Amino acid sequence: MTITASEVKAKGVSLFEKVLDGFNDVIINVRGKDKYCVIPFEEYEEYRAYKLEKAHKEVMKDIEKGDYHTDLNRHFTAIEEAISND
Repeated sequence: MTITASEVKAKGVSLFEKVLDGFNDVIINVRGKDKYCVIPFEEYEEYRAYKLEKAHKEVMKDIEKGDYHTDLNRHFTAIEEAISND
């Protein structure tokens, strides 16, 4: 189900409880574009666990291939570049 940001602003968080009783998720539309998705917290926890497991598998593959480094300066430089690109 899709609702507008104006509806959220007018009705508050109680709107989510009502809508989530009948739907698995709520899409919040801002200025004509879908921008946010609200899901029950239990589903978020499952999604987060899935993402962490996926990231762990990717790291383990990199380790198996030897595709990693232990150079702290290189790591900090990469972090600084990522931050400056935001």
